[in-house]
Amino acid sequence: MNSLQSKNDLFKKKEFNKLCFILGVKRRELKSLLASIDNNYNVWSEVKKDKNNKPKTYLDGTVKNRTFRNPSVLLKFVQKRIKLNIIDKVLLPNNVHGGIKKRSNITNAKSHQGNKYLFATDLQEFYPNITKEVIYKIFLELGYSTHFSHWLTKLTTKDNQLPQGSPASLGISNLVFMKTDLKLNQFCKTNSITYTRYVDDLTFSSQQDFGDKIEEILDIVISGKFKISRRKTEYDSKQVITGIKIFLNKIDAPKHLIEKSIIEIETNSDKKPYTLYRENILKTNKK
Repeated sequence: MNSLQSKNDLFKKKEFNKLCFILGVKRRELKSLLASIDNNYNVWSEVKKDKNNKPKTYLDGTVKNRTFRNPSVLLKFVQKRIKLNIIDKVLLPNNVHGGIKKRSNITNAKSHQGNKYLFATDLQEFYPNITKEVIYKIFLELGYSTHFSHWLTKLTTKDNQLPQGSPASLGISNLVFMKTDLKLNQFCKTNSITYTRYVDDLTFSSQQDFGDKIEEILDIVISGKFKISRRKTEYDSKQVITGIKIFLNKIDAPKHLIEKSIIEIETNSDKKPYTLYRENILKTNKK
């Protein structure tokens, strides 16, 4: 073995030891996990439903399905450690509300309170369209070596995409979309538009009519190689944003959730999830 090969092997071993330390896993456990990664997922599919609990369909009538890839106990532990010790260390733009401590769909909607004009859209097949190659490049850009990036990618992907069910997937998707977030932030700042993102839901608002800017906004998203769900693209001042109804001087739960909350209260239910959720929304109006 020549000296160059010996140095490469030594470097790879050090990188693997560093990964084991960060993840809190023994070398033999991690090696075994990487060797049998595909066997560490429980895979199943569900039909996507709309707000009326009816199956969603594509334009050709085909029923839409969502595939879940639930990791094993060990893999889920490893993915949580990747999230906590690697992904969460990256500072994200202030417009991101999904997967961030003290931010939620409520804070996302609250950002647009008082703005007359609202534009909302979402990303089509957000997780499935994020490939291994894209994720590998993200880890390289964060400064990790080729070996380290390769292992991280293998531990966080399944079937060449981000798996629904992994605790690391949302954080990785935020990193992947960050360049587009920054471009949208710059464009919106220049045009006096408020922009937020909650996972794959993008919301824009302003005091002024910005209908003529929408195509430019969509072009920025598409140029980042993301797909827009045109059927969920809406420019309307009266709409629900990430499950929250927005008014000029307050935000509230939509009508169907308020009705469920009233039923909980009237029946004196032991558990009141809808009432608690609405209280969390209304609480923001008191600040």
